[in-house]
Amino acid sequence: MNLAELNIKYPIGFELVVHLTKEEIEPQICLMAALKMFELGKISSGKAAELAGLSRPEFFEMCGRYHVSIFNYPPDEVERELRQDLETIRRLSRV
Repeated sequence: MNLAELNIKYPIGFELVVHLTKEEIEPQICLMAALKMFELGKISSGKAAELAGLSRPEFFEMCGRYHVSIFNYPPDEVERELRQDLETIRRLSRV
């Protein structure tokens, strides 16, 4: 995997406020960025896991821990799929 590097600035003492060590800050920021970008539908779960430095199952576990849905369907798409599923059930029950 090819990697690029990103340097960010943060306030002195920030690690104390968020109860992390200096070594824990970078992976935590990467995880938070991955979770949010995934939640917004900007990246796939695979890319999010890669950014977070986790396997997909580990990333999905983090989604649960941070209350990020792994089902990224827009509400209108969910409604459409549910209607289609209900129609399929009705058709099958007539057979």
